[in-house]
Amino acid sequence: MTAVASVLMSACGTTSTVPVTGRKHSLLVSDAQVLSLSNQQYSEIMKKATLSTNTTNSTMVKRVGQRLATAVETYLKNNGAASEIQNFAWEFNLVKSNEANAFCMPGGKIVVYEGLLPYTQNETALAIVLGHEIAHAVAKHSAEQMSKQIRQQYGTQILGTVLNSAVGSSVGDIAATIAQQGFSFANLKYSRDNESEADHIGLIFAAMAGYNPQEAIPFWQRMSSGNSNTSDVLSDHPSDAKRIAALQKEMPEALKYYQATQPAVTTRATTTTKKKTTTKRK
Repeated sequence: MTAVASVLMSACGTTSTVPVTGRKHSLLVSDAQVLSLSNQQYSEIMKKATLSTNTTNSTMVKRVGQRLATAVETYLKNNGAASEIQNFAWEFNLVKSNEANAFCMPGGKIVVYEGLLPYTQNETALAIVLGHEIAHAVAKHSAEQMSKQIRQQYGTQILGTVLNSAVGSSVGDIAATIAQQGFSFANLKYSRDNESEADHIGLIFAAMAGYNPQEAIPFWQRMSSGNSNTSDVLSDHPSDAKRIAALQKEMPEALKYYQATQPAVTTRATTTTKKKTTTKRK
């Protein structure tokens, strides 16, 4: 990469601090740009999706999601990040699909697939999953991944004429180009570091919301038995063993938050889908 490109990227970036972990990262796209793209994609997804007709499970998803959202907003207010709350307009939907998956779009749009519920089995485990997905949004992992792609584009622009063109354009234009190339928030592959950070933050968020974080261990064991991920060399996710070991190490911190809050009233999920499906990890 040329010195000019390096200076350009440095000038355009803004530093953001990840809640809970305190990690700092440089982002080349604004909240407004990310939310605009996210809202467009969410609308397209929901036009094609079929909402679940299981009232009990749909209500559970909304209840767990809202409890987590309230805990997250309270945490942000109490830790000097109240301005971040304006970036969230929470929605929680359970959709018909045998896929064992869930995602949270930037802006707090959460979708859970029915195929995940045979793995969660109860409300607390669902809170563990949604805490992880919400953590991706709160930590701005989507913006971080988009910024990496922008930097990669800059890095390939080594010819003078191309570089001059880049200098004359805005980061917003390049972000739009990336979006047009298929940047999908719903199917975004985060790095292993992002996934591990989301596990950590999500565990804390679930505990803050009154859900016992210890449920994370049996949940990930169930996920592991459904589709074992024994090596993380070629994966965007930590191996199951490393993921569980990390969660166990972080458990004392999470339990402090759990013990300091009012426990959530949990009910066991009622699912009509008994067949376990191939797990798509988030």
